[in-house]
Amino acid sequence: MQIDRIDMSHLKMPLASHFETSFGRVYHQETLIIKVTGGDLVGWGECPASAQPYYSSETVTTAKYIIKDFLAPIILGKVYSDIGNLTSVFSYIRGHNMAKAGVIMALYDLIARKRKMPLAKLYGESAIGSSNRTLEGGIRKYIPSGISLGIQDSANELIKRVENALTQGYKRIKVKIKPGWDVNIIPAIRKRFPKILLAVDANGAYKLSDRKLLKKLDKYNLLMIEQPLFYNDIVDHAELQRELQTPICLDESIKSYHDAEQAIKLKSCRIINIKQARVGGPIEAIKIHDFCRKNKIPVWCGGLLESGIGRLHNIALASLPGFTLPPDISASARFYEKDIISPPIALQSDGTIKIPTNAGLGAEVNIKQLRQYIVHHETIKPRG
Repeated sequence: MQIDRIDMSHLKMPLASHFETSFGRVYHQETLIIKVTGGDLVGWGECPASAQPYYSSETVTTAKYIIKDFLAPIILGKVYSDIGNLTSVFSYIRGHNMAKAGVIMALYDLIARKRKMPLAKLYGESAIGSSNRTLEGGIRKYIPSGISLGIQDSANELIKRVENALTQGYKRIKVKIKPGWDVNIIPAIRKRFPKILLAVDANGAYKLSDRKLLKKLDKYNLLMIEQPLFYNDIVDHAELQRELQTPICLDESIKSYHDAEQAIKLKSCRIINIKQARVGGPIEAIKIHDFCRKNKIPVWCGGLLESGIGRLHNIALASLPGFTLPPDISASARFYEKDIISPPIALQSDGTIKIPTNAGLGAEVNIKQLRQYIVHHETIKPRG
């Protein structure tokens, strides 16, 4: 199956409601949709690098440049028959994980469609000890769904959003925190909902000198404190974890298998959030999953406000057996009134999301809706 062309669509998608983290408040999500064409088949991936370099050093603009000038020339005109061909395809290019991830996801979808198999089953073939059992043999046909709630204008507003999420059936509630929106907020949530699975996410907003404040969160029976310290830190997290009863979960600090290995060796965390876009795509994500599973470190699948395309890839990843904690994979309507896939991702009445069983992504891309969000489109073909 020869790769004939790559299409990049830079989208600006309005959010159903604003989303605020310690980085700031956003009303739109900018993302890069990747379509690879091989013969009469296409595969879809997503590079969810946002417009600003806040969560990551990558942006939509840098990703477009890297894909056009460096990644596309490597794969255009080449033949890919299975995922084994992709293991080291971009190994000589340092960094730019989100750009790499978008292309490799699209290639995974293309190969799954060629083999007429669900994307989750293809992901399962890559994982140690799961083989094809993701959809056959009882590992799971549904995944529990968690939700991430941004910083609100008031504690009462946040509590209303928590209550609404629980009513919808979400299995785990995660709330964003930052200095000044932490120990004054979490007690109110825990008092109102004493038994829910509750986590907090700081996105690196604190310093080691804030340890006394962070230790106050121990009394609220949290599932985890996600990425409390600097985004590139593993050493100080190890020191903080020794002082906290609550498990630290690392997110931004884990950009590769090597990072995960070092963090576990140093005991910098007890949980890892695997975002395949952050680590370079499904191959690296699955390697981290396998390593953590071997070392009995719980993992869960995080999200980056992806459209339905990226979210379906995340569902396939989260179907693997090591993902034992509810992921940040919610229904399409959570972030977008009009997603770009049909049917949109839906939350079941029991708070789960069904793993698609159709070939590839398991849903069709709504081209008409996608075009309404495009701010820039580019087609790349083999040179010469």
